Amino acid sequence: MEKKKLLKEALDNIREDRKKTEKLLKELLVEINSGDASHARAGIVAAKYVETLQRSNEQIVKIIAQLSKGEKQEQNLSFSDNEKDNIFELIKESNS
Repeated sequence: MEKKKLLKEALDNIREDRKKTEKLLKELLVEINSGDASHARAGIVAAKYVETLQRSNEQIVKIIAQLSKGEKQEQNLSFSDNEKDNIFELIKESNS
């Protein structure tokens, strides 16, 4: 698979995981607020859900860093007009 396709798939998975986790967290908060779940027990579960959301944030940051790194490398591959002229002159001189 090409890099862009993998990055899209990873972002799609992260978004889907976030939706599921946010839904579970909301359901848990309803249970806590209604008194159906003890705050002590539910707090541990809520912390796990928040931790999952935090990990997904970290994954997004890593993907952005990879994309930025790739853009910098692509930018470094281009030559300025002056560099092109110098290379062309070197080629002409070596062929003379």
